[in-house]
Amino acid sequence: MTLDWKLVVDAADPHAQADFWSGALGYVIEDNAALIGQLLGFGALTEADTVERWGRRAFRDLVAVRHPDDPVAPDSGTGLGRRILFQRVPEPKSGKNRLHLDLHVGGERRDAEVRRLTGLGARVLHEVTAQGGSWVTLADPEGNEFDVQ
Repeated sequence: MTLDWKLVVDAADPHAQADFWSGALGYVIEDNAALIGQLLGFGALTEADTVERWGRRAFRDLVAVRHPDDPVAPDSGTGLGRRILFQRVPEPKSGKNRLHLDLHVGGERRDAEVRRLTGLGARVLHEVTAQGGSWVTLADPEGNEFDVQ
């Protein structure tokens, strides 16, 4: 049995994080416009809870990116597989991540991938060579660490 999952990441600007990570991973930003329309119709959401983004209505304080090959719930636009959800929080990042992503691109592509990711807004923190291999640790636009191997 496999499970659908989402990793939830606290963010100061969830939309900017979705832009970065969709570009970094080749994921798709979820289109929740239909769900938002339903929630507005039920009175469960107000216009102040939404923004116009990517040419459509989006939640103001959260947005997810999903793997492009995974299924989507047709009534909500919510991914039914591998997802990362960015949710707005008021406090800034305060320390090292307890969880991070490793992007596996292979040694021959690593330098090019690091250049591509820094072009999207990441910054290199340091390069590591250890008994188990080598990698580059980067930070996304909000300072969340991830490795490129």
